[in-house]
Amino acid sequence: MSEAGGEEGGAAGDAAGAEKVLSKLSAASIGPGWTKVRCPCCLSDRVEPLVLVKLGGKVGPETKRWIIKLIGTPQKDGGAGLLAHPGEDASGDIIVVSAPRCTLLRATEELGLCKTYHNGDMEAFSYNDRENFKDSDNMEKFLTLAERQYMVKYELDGLRAQRDLRIPGLPDSSTLHNRDNIWQKLSSAGVIVDTFPLHEPDKLKNLSEAWYSGNQLAQPLDSVNEYFGSSVAFYFSFLDFYTWSLLPPALLGLTITYFSGEVQKEMVESVSGSQATAIEGDPEPAVSGHMLQAVFSMLWSTVVMELWKRRSSSLSYRWGTLHLAERFAEPRPGFHGDLGVNPVTGRVEPLFPEWQRDLRMALVSVPVVGLFLGLVVLGMLCFYWAEAQVQQLHKDWESLLTQTLLFMPSVLHIVYTNVLATVYKTVAQSLTEYENHREESAFQNHLTAKVLVFTFFNYFAVLFHIAFFKQDVPLLRKRLASLLIVTQLINQVTEVVIPFLVDRFISAPHRAESEDDPQEEKFRNQSTLPAFPGLFAEYIELLVQFGYLSLFSCVFPLTAVLLLLNNLTEIRSDAYKICKLFRKPFSAPVANMGVWQIAFEVLSFVSVVSNCWLLLLSPRLQELFQEGGMSSTNVLLLAVLVE
Repeated sequence: MSEAGGEEGGAAGDAAGAEKVLSKLSAASIGPGWTKVRCPCCLSDRVEPLVLVKLGGKVGPETKRWIIKLIGTPQKDGGAGLLAHPGEDASGDIIVVSAPRCTLLRATEELGLCKTYHNGDMEAFSYNDRENFKDSDNMEKFLTLAERQYMVKYELDGLRAQRDLRIPGLPDSSTLHNRDNIWQKLSSAGVIVDTFPLHEPDKLKNLSEAWYSGNQLAQPLDSVNEYFGSSVAFYFSFLDFYTWSLLPPALLGLTITYFSGEVQKEMVESVSGSQATAIEGDPEPAVSGHMLQAVFSMLWSTVVMELWKRRSSSLSYRWGTLHLAERFAEPRPGFHGDLGVNPVTGRVEPLFPEWQRDLRMALVSVPVVGLFLGLVVLGMLCFYWAEAQVQQLHKDWESLLTQTLLFMPSVLHIVYTNVLATVYKTVAQSLTEYENHREESAFQNHLTAKVLVFTFFNYFAVLFHIAFFKQDVPLLRKRLASLLIVTQLINQVTEVVIPFLVDRFISAPHRAESEDDPQEEKFRNQSTLPAFPGLFAEYIELLVQFGYLSLFSCVFPLTAVLLLLNNLTEIRSDAYKICKLFRKPFSAPVANMGVWQIAFEVLSFVSVVSNCWLLLLSPRLQELFQEGGMSSTNVLLLAVLVE
């Protein structure tokens, strides 16, 4: 990471070319506008544009020249040690940033990435031993595109002022103070509007054809990792693995439904909301389909997570992130506090007392989260009241209209929970910002923990209450069927139909380009795309799916079938969205799914308790318990201990 100080005046001679108008800015040749490389080993006739910095509309040429100089100044002198290009001219609103070889190699060591050693093994990269690593002289082979672009962001975010410094062209209120984060200060002052990695059209086209445009079933995960980074690749790898893992429970559910007249009757009742006549056939076996599905769900959820951990480790090793080094993290850009000496590093930086953060969490975050959990309970009570009202209405009238109204409480409650979840996510973000965590990892962990607690309560509280307290299996089956059908319809509309229509009729006409357009204009067009919202909502969706299937699918055997049909389109729609509808995101190297993997493992354990309890509600199993003299509670405790 770098610190900046230096002169307050205009750019040095290496940035003098910033005033020349360039008709082309390509990766094939180096133009006169690029800042010069001072390290002899980094000299090259090729500069690869990696990141675009978009400036505010009122930023003057002197401020832009100062930023270009800051970006190009060597790290030992307090700069970022990168390459900068002013775009079309010194007064334009963009700066294109690249990185020389030595800066990338040093960042590789700082991030703790593993690369291929000369003997073929994956080893933690060392800058001093760089000559013994394969392809260390060719950055396009040694590092993925996503890694190179993230390293540019890593260096820019790490710029800190070495002393009080006035930024040319800005008022005194924007003066940099010692140890201020420069990039954050420029962003808050409106000088820097956005910083994002650039798409490479040819690579993106090839990836799209291999990913979602054709009829292939396998996903090009290595290509996704190369272009979008390991965090995106891990999500799509898990989505692919989880989707194909749905085949066994889907086949089992179809088999049970086809051969069991009792299950067919229950399916009709759960969808129609009225009593159905049992389908005549062979006598039901001693072990019902629901009992078989419950036992299978317990085993399936555990085995799937164990197999995924093995696949995750294999991918992490292949992508060089298995032994990602734990480094002392720099303060995240949003962290603030009083300047002081860090007792670990001995450096002057903003400090914030731990007790004050704990106090904020105890007095603000916990009560607000509790308030939203109370709103979940309120919605559940309203659902029960409305359910009782429509049931009584249908009992009195028994018409087609009242039969349709039987599903209104469930539909309205699903809409309520989705709206509440959307509002809560924004509130959770604000609460975590207010807690003022020093490290980005701590910030993300606390945010994820808040959302996971609420998500579990919001989506599963009603189902658990029906199963464990009301012990109303028909109502549980009806509720789960409503959730699956309504949720899948909403997902297909919001994630497939709407994105396609928006891209086809709204976004695409504004992105029309021709071969003769200047490269600067093509780069600028990418800034018109909305920022990628991240994978938070996608993981939440998969977690809720996994919960429905592993916890309660024994009462609705077709759960896996509906989820499989949804996910087959989900893979392609998610790939389409990240390639076409959003700006390319920065992707930090990761070793696995992080806290999300823990959440899935917790659900797989809870599934044992849930399925055992639903087994105990089976009339046939209760008869067996009575004959054997064993209480259902003892059986439940025994199953949990075995797990």
